[in-house]
Amino acid sequence: MSSLPLVSNAAPGRFAVSAWPTLVFQRLSAMPKLAGVTPASRLEVRPAPQMVSSGVGEIDALTGGLPRGCLTEVCGPASSGRTSVLLAALAAATQRQEVCALVDISDAFNPCSAAAAGVNFEKMLWVRCGFQKSGSPQRHRDTEKNKIIGKPVEQALRVTDLLLQSGGFGLVIIDLGDTPLKMARRIPLTSWFRFQRAVEHTATVLFVISQVPCAQTCAALLLKVSGEKLSALSCQLSEKTSPTHALLLNGLQVQGELLRSRLERKPAGSVTSAFTTKVRAG
Repeated sequence: MSSLPLVSNAAPGRFAVSAWPTLVFQRLSAMPKLAGVTPASRLEVRPAPQMVSSGVGEIDALTGGLPRGCLTEVCGPASSGRTSVLLAALAAATQRQEVCALVDISDAFNPCSAAAAGVNFEKMLWVRCGFQKSGSPQRHRDTEKNKIIGKPVEQALRVTDLLLQSGGFGLVIIDLGDTPLKMARRIPLTSWFRFQRAVEHTATVLFVISQVPCAQTCAALLLKVSGEKLSALSCQLSEKTSPTHALLLNGLQVQGELLRSRLERKPAGSVTSAFTTKVRAG
């Protein structure tokens, strides 16, 4: 089979610059291997995903809500408000009468806090993948740590794959917040791509909570939260029931920063928004 030349000279020592794009396209289209390739100009424009409320008005104003059929990741260190965002999104979804699933890797979910946030447990599936052994010595070999920590992460990946393939969930949450960074970063990129493809063209919101960004380019929406200020309220109980120096945590001021948005409304740069989470007595 003879190869087709990609360069055509309009005159000796010169070629037509203006005709170069058209010539290249014609030559490439004539190749048998590229005959089935559709030009970008003929591709259908993917419609914007449907957005649902995250349960936090400030986040909805910042991002437009949580996109269905996409992966959304919220990252932040400990005491940054990421768990409050998780509970708010879970409460909002269950109040919409959607069936939700929480893949709890480190057994950190607190039902009392979830009930105070307004979560409807009748619409929720709680998957507890495991937790670290309490009282284990800090000086441990890496192989032993991998046996304790790695197994729940592996279970979480398998469970998430089954949940997304089965369908029927309005919200699927993967809680990597308390998973050690060493293990969270070992999650292969192929797993995130598989989750992204599985949730695509569905009404499911895939929601990931982590310390640092883990899903990388698979996340259509990436939000970073950080705790700015703790507010404490003096306890007014009697001296018999509480010491005089006791303080009651009243709320946490959280700042959210939109790091990435692959949706239709893309920000010109990173934008921030602040909100306050309230602590309710359980």
